[in-house]
Formats: sequence, structure tokens, C-alpha cells
Amino acid sequence: MAASVAGIALGLAGLLAPTAATFSISSNLPLLAFQIRVDPLSSFFVLIISLSGLAVSQFAVGYVREFENRYSIGALGGLYNAFLLSMILVVLADNGFFFLIVWEIMSLVSYFLVVTEHEKAETRYAGFFYLIMTHVGTAFIIVAWLVFYQQAGSFSFEIFRHPPAPLPEGFRTLIFATALIGFGTKAGIIPLHVWLPYAHPAAPSHVSALMSGVMIKTAIYGLVRVYFDFLGGTFPWGWGFIILSFGAVSALLGVMYALMEHDLKSLLAYHSVENIGIILMGIGAGMIFQSYGLPHLAALGLLAGLYHTINHAMFKGLLFLGAGSLLSATHTRNMEEYGGLIRKMPWTAAFFLIGAVSISALPPSNGFVSEWLTFQSLFLSFQIPDVLLKIMLPIGAAMLALIGVLAMACFAKAFGISFLAMPRSAHAREAEEVPWTMRIGMGAMALFCVVLGLAPMVVVPLLDRVTAGFTGTTVAGKIVTGEGFALAPGLGIGFASISTPALAMLLAVLIPAALLTAAVIGGRLRKRFYKTWGCGINLKPRMEYTATGFSQPIKQVFDMIYRPTVKLETEMLEESRYFARRMRFETHIEPVFQKYLYDPVVQVLQKLADRVRVIQSGSLHVYLAYIFVTLLVLLLWVR
Repeated sequence: MAASVAGIALGLAGLLAPTAATFSISSNLPLLAFQIRVDPLSSFFVLIISLSGLAVSQFAVGYVREFENRYSIGALGGLYNAFLLSMILVVLADNGFFFLIVWEIMSLVSYFLVVTEHEKAETRYAGFFYLIMTHVGTAFIIVAWLVFYQQAGSFSFEIFRHPPAPLPEGFRTLIFATALIGFGTKAGIIPLHVWLPYAHPAAPSHVSALMSGVMIKTAIYGLVRVYFDFLGGTFPWGWGFIILSFGAVSALLGVMYALMEHDLKSLLAYHSVENIGIILMGIGAGMIFQSYGLPHLAALGLLAGLYHTINHAMFKGLLFLGAGSLLSATHTRNMEEYGGLIRKMPWTAAFFLIGAVSISALPPSNGFVSEWLTFQSLFLSFQIPDVLLKIMLPIGAAMLALIGVLAMACFAKAFGISFLAMPRSAHAREAEEVPWTMRIGMGAMALFCVVLGLAPMVVVPLLDRVTAGFTGTTVAGKIVTGEGFALAPGLGIGFASISTPALAMLLAVLIPAALLTAAVIGGRLRKRFYKTWGCGINLKPRMEYTATGFSQPIKQVFDMIYRPTVKLETEMLEESRYFARRMRFETHIEPVFQKYLYDPVVQVLQKLADRVRVIQSGSLHVYLAYIFVTLLVLLLWVR
């Protein structure tokens, strides 16, 4: 927590500083220098990491009690702090070699945190899957860095920015593709997202909050750093369209798969895919505007993406902490075994509701502000001279609207099934509110969400300092209007405006006024308390709406995507074939990407490995012969 406070101070200082600060320590290893750069972009991500780290660390003080006498709390705490440090160093690194070292440390430390409960087979599988995917992504990042090194002759990021000679167009395209795959794997864009639903639920909940809320954002940092900084912000419009398309598909499919999940942490993991997609939609729009020489619109799109980056870190961290509280109280992640927890855990319910409202982008929440800015940047595409993009970007806005509706449906399910009605299991009936140490952590995250929603006039100027260095223009003065109480992203054309503080004040006045009016008109009301009417039958938990029933209509609407498998078994009474003795219903959706993309690749690699294995004979003489032949070939080649 103390380190996070220091990180918050560093982040704010870097954002407000007039120039970037650099620090460097040379090493005896060739090509490696411990170089650090504190500029607006790195400072912004340091601020995100530190704000999340402060609240999550407070929560962890109480949460790790669950692991006492089972695992080493000292090892867990040490790995947790190393994880925070590695993420800070990733966004501060100013040398490609140093970046790769701390990037690998971040990946390995997070792997060890994921497999904390290593005695469970599913946890070991999740960790193994995550380890493979993160190293595949790292391999592509290495390729991008090597292309820069070939042209610059150094791993210094400063030389990446200002190479001795301009990069050939083919190399620039190669860097774009390898960076997208490398960082996209860590971010979890579709179809590189498959590790998230495994790793995030398996990790301890406070670690999940950092992985989903913060760690995957280091990939967003990497993409912005490469495209807008190293490549100078000059690229064809097609690059931005690719980023926008990947973002739209990831956001839509992410929320659709989240709707089908009944494991609360898996549901939240899929929503990370969704929100990374929304972030990329803003960044992709900014890249398109930049390519057409519209710097003000480019700044708006990039600003919207970065605003959603910090918003997602806060509300997703809050929701994972809420899920951790439910897991701590009920010892299950299955929402079907929850119910009635609003009475048992009112504080957790209130904080989870704030997170649900925020991620659903309901006004005046922080999620609403950043998604609304993204909407405006997409609608302003009429200023682009290309007719195709004038059509495609509004279609992206329509997809974003559909994504928002599905997100609201998903969190109506998540909150309603978890907290409302009657307890469905002994776990829920015996649940108790979590300790104050955990409630304070959730409260801090909830407070961050509220502030980011009600004070965009403070956040936008800070983000403007980040985007100005990449687009060459400032837009905060044009966006923040109404004496600092409204946002008008039309950039001078009067397109649209909104004030979240005014909305909040309006709600604060209208809701009590409506209640007061009802009390005055109704006069003295006679209250009666009785059981809910159930057609003369006493209500039981088995009669409640389930998460499966809630999502069933959506599954039927999108069955071409989900490709559900349904199995129904009915055993009839011997006395009459019209009355059932027992019925069993089973349904699951097909893991399309894993079945049709990853499994075939794994099968090919396994067959290849079986064929190559014949060279491993176990004979020392054969191995010496391999070495001898290799030396001969090298000597002949050098000659």
C-alpha cells in the first residue's frame, strides 16, 4: 500500500511535469541498459497500476486469511509485491532488452500467483495454458523489437523513436502485425483470448483484480507506445480499421460469452475481453482520424480509449473484489448456489452494484462517460472523406450500442441471481459479511468509480496531456465546456454535450422528490407484511429464476454463434406415460475457438513432435555425432 501511494505521487507528478524525465544505469551485458523514462503515457499507466494496487492491497489484508495454514502467506505476499513492481517497470522501461526482462518477470510472477492453489488439476491446467499463451505473445514482441534493432542498431527506445534512417514500409507493416499479435495476446483480444477464462478464475481474487484490471492494460500501453510513439503516429487508415474491427468483434463476442457463464469469475473474465475491445475501438478510431490528418478527432478517439482504460481498471477491479468476497463467504463461484445475499452481505451488495452500474455504462457512472466519448468519436466520422469509413464507423457505434445492452442484461443476471430472492444453497444461507479490511478495499474502488464518473472535467485535461504528445494538438479546452461542468466532444461543431454532475444532482433531487410526493399523496399508508403470492403454493428456492433460465432466450437468439448442445432425458412413471418420474436437462455451448483453431494446431504439433522424437535415441555416441556434424556444417558455411 505504501508503494502504491508512492506510485500515485509519481504518476501525478509525471502527468503534470512539463517534460519527460529519464534515468539510465549501464550494465556489463551487451545491448542491455537499465533505462527508465517518465513521460505522460508511462505516468498515466503508473497511476492506474498504483490506484488499483492501493485498493486491492487493502482488500488482500483480509482476503489472504483464507489461505492461512494452507499456503505460505509470505511467498504469496512476496510474489504479489513483485507483480506490482514488474508492472510498474514494464511501463517505465525505456530499453527494449530491459522491457523484455521485466515483461517476462511480470508473466512468470503472475503464473506463480495463478497456480497458488496448485493441488487442483484445473488450476494447474489454467496456469499451463496461461504460460504457453503469454510466451507466444512474448515471441512476437521479440520479433518487433528485433526489427527495430536491425534498423536502429540499438535497443534504446529513444533510438526506436528517432532511427538513423526511416523504416521501410514492409518493416513498418511487420512491426504493426507482430505488435498486434504479441500485445493482443496479453490483452486478450479475440481469438487470442482463450487463456483469460482459465487463468483469471483460478487465481486468488485479489490477484484476479490486478490481472484483469491492470495487467492486461500493459498491452494497451505497448500498442499505444509502438504505434503512436515509435512509429511516429503515421500509418495507413487500414491499420486503424483493423484495430477497430478486432475491438468491435472482441467486445461483442466477449459480452455474449459472458452472458452464458454461471461461474462469476469466468463471467468477469469474458467481460475483460469485452472492455479491451471497447478500448481498442477508441484507439482504432483515433488511428483512422490520424491517418486522414484530423488531429483533433484522433486525440478524441485516443482520449476515449485511455479514459475507458482507467475506468475498466477501477470497475473491473471492484467487481473481482466483490466476487472474491462472495467466494470467501460462500466458498463457491457458481452463481446458481447464491441468492438472497443482499440481506447477508449488504455492503458487498452495494459495492458490487456500483461496479455493475459502471460496467453497464449507465449514467452518470464512469463507464458511461468513456463509452459516450467513444460513441461521439465514431459518430464524428462524417468528417472523413472516405465514403466507406463514413458508413463503417457508425456501424461500429451501432455494435457498441448492442454491446451495452447485452452488458446490462449480463449484470442484471449477475446481480439479481447472486443477491436477490432466497438463498439457493447452504453456502448462501450460512454466508456472513466479509471483514472491514476487505470492505474498505471495495469501498476505495467504488469511490474511484464515482469520482471518475462525476469529475470528467478533471480527468480529460490529464488525459489530454497524454494524447497531445502523439497528435500534436490539445482538445481539453474544446471538450470541457459549461464552465467545467459539461463535456462537448463535437470539437466546436455543437454535435452533442452532457454533464454527469448535473445528471447526478438531478437524480439526487428527483428521487427524494418522487418519494416525498408519493408519501404526501398517499397519506398515511397501512402496511401489511405477508409472503409473496405464489398461486397458493409456498415459495421455495427451486422455483426461483436461475442464471441458465435468464440467459436461455439470448442463447436461442444467437444460437448460430453459441452452437449449443442440449440433452434432455425423461423417465416416465410406470403407471402412466403422461407423468414424468424424473427429468434431466443438460446444455453447454461449443468452445468454437478452442475446438476449431487451437486444438488442430496442438494436434499438428504433437504429431510433429512424435516424428522428431526419433532423433532422441538416448545414445551418447549419437549425440556426439550430431555435434560433430553440426560443427562441420558451420565451418563449411563460415568458409
